[in-house]
Amino acid sequence: MAKDMVHGEAGVRSSVMAAMSYLGILCLVPLTMNKDDEFVYFHARQGLVIWIWSVLAVMALHLPGIGKSIFSISAFAVLALSLAGVAAVLLRKAWKLPLVHTVAAKI
Repeated sequence: MAKDMVHGEAGVRSSVMAAMSYLGILCLVPLTMNKDDEFVYFHARQGLVIWIWSVLAVMALHLPGIGKSIFSISAFAVLALSLAGVAAVLLRKAWKLPLVHTVAAKI
């Protein structure tokens, strides 16, 4: 009985860390602390790519003319991909997010 409880707590911790991966700069916490947990590390790498994309989107605001459009499209994509990532964590799945996973696999 105690063994199941410990496994359950580890599962909750793993899920929390994996979900944290999709919360902006907080992706660095699971990325550095959970390299031994394949599920968390998978989501942390994808979260890192999404966070870098969001930083680049903010930088795009400085581009004259098209900067605001690039930012708007990117902000929507970052939000949608982050929500999809959190949904995958809640379902205990390792969804390969479009565009993101290709880059994340190289990290």
